[in-house]
Amino acid sequence: MITGGTGSLGKQLVRRIYAEYPDIKRVVVFSRDEQKQFQMAQEFPPEKFKSIRYFIGDVRDKERLLRAMESIDTVIHAAAMKHVHLAEYNPMEAVKTNILGAQNVIDACLANNVKRVVALSTDKAAAPINLYGATKLTSDKLFIAANNIRGKRDIKFSVVRYGNVMGSNGSVMPFFYQKRKDGILPITDKQMTRFNISLDEGVNMVFHALNNAWGGEIFVPKIPSYKIVDVAKAICPDCQLKEIGIRPGEKLHEEMITASDSFFTYDLGKYYVILPSQPNFDLNRYIIKHKAKKVSQGFSYNSKENNDFLNISQLRDLMKKHLKFDL
Repeated sequence: MITGGTGSLGKQLVRRIYAEYPDIKRVVVFSRDEQKQFQMAQEFPPEKFKSIRYFIGDVRDKERLLRAMESIDTVIHAAAMKHVHLAEYNPMEAVKTNILGAQNVIDACLANNVKRVVALSTDKAAAPINLYGATKLTSDKLFIAANNIRGKRDIKFSVVRYGNVMGSNGSVMPFFYQKRKDGILPITDKQMTRFNISLDEGVNMVFHALNNAWGGEIFVPKIPSYKIVDVAKAICPDCQLKEIGIRPGEKLHEEMITASDSFFTYDLGKYYVILPSQPNFDLNRYIIKHKAKKVSQGFSYNSKENNDFLNISQLRDLMKKHLKFDL
């Protein structure tokens, strides 16, 4: 079951699930937008995808979650209110969806004997300065702590945290691509940097967590950064860039691992992992199994000081490949 299953990542997850597990017994797409479900059913019609089920429902509604999760063994929690400025203006709505909804998902998973649960986080949950980030940090804490109340159930809760998904609904690249016809691109701040991850890389990370989590991890990918100005130049080199200022609750640079997290952070090679301060598994066994290396004390992972930056040419190539932009 995928909550928020009609979103960009949800649809890509469904594509990959059917590509890799064509005989899967049941896939539940759970979301509250009937129009998006109608549209998704055109791409994944139940007549062809025999095991797919479309459930209208809201993570705020625990009874609906309990029903939707019957006979489900894997849950990917992608539902969220994610627009920073809308959460600032409608704070309690963000709390209801991102925090209370998260706890409802946890309770429904425990009640239905689900085996594996992965919740999607965001870079904004690290040292949050906006309400969206604060609600997602709380959600992360709830999912990690859920491992402490599983009792004898065979269930593992973990979290994946990453930056802006390239081309996802409401993201900057499609926005700039649409605005280029005006000849002016609005830039919040010319110093701004962001992390970048493709939809496929995001899906890979979810699968990695499902297959490798011991319960309690926050997985963080090693991904490149970009300057917002370079994205604008890659999409429309001749456009005028108009600086409009940072929106309420927005950061100049994004951070995924804070210096405070460094005490519990390990390098796994392709990913970093933030472990609970008191994991409910043998830490030495985990380190040996995953060849984990402790990061240095005070280490932080942010988009400004990242060692890997995409240049204008690389950004243009990625947008052509993944977003099919005509550049």
